[in-house]
Amino acid sequence: MQREGGKKPGVPKMDDKPIQGLVSDKNFIVANAVENILAAPKLGGNKEKDMLKKKTYGKTPKYLTNIKNEIEDEYNLVREMQIEEQAEEDRRKYLMPEEERKELIGALKKKWEVLHIEYQKESHYKNLDTMGKASRKVNLEKEMEQIEKDIRKLTKNYIFIDTS
Repeated sequence: MQREGGKKPGVPKMDDKPIQGLVSDKNFIVANAVENILAAPKLGGNKEKDMLKKKTYGKTPKYLTNIKNEIEDEYNLVREMQIEEQAEEDRRKYLMPEEERKELIGALKKKWEVLHIEYQKESHYKNLDTMGKASRKVNLEKEMEQIEKDIRKLTKNYIFIDTS
């Protein structure tokens, strides 16, 4: 409701009274639905663009390239940290001197001989009638086995000692 010259209508005066009592039998909801159903489709100038002809077709977006670079930087940082950890771990290890290795083997053999003598004393009993005798024999066997395993480990060429 614009007036000539594109201006809005004036403000009503105090004496002007609105029209009252107008009644309509029209159902606006049904009328609107029928009008929309019967209306012809809108022909807009919105034609589909051929996406294959865009300048950026087949190119990786900048934000994905940035994210990819950030992830690669994080992987490199993690790799560097792992290399540092490995180097630090290697610094904490050193090769056992040959003299020390021979001393340990000699001491273990002497201990094994002592345990073997005790074991031979225990094995002369025909029946192990008490729990003490049976458990003593089992413990001696376990200790001798452990010493044999330790001697086998010490007979390898290179033995590294971890100081951590």
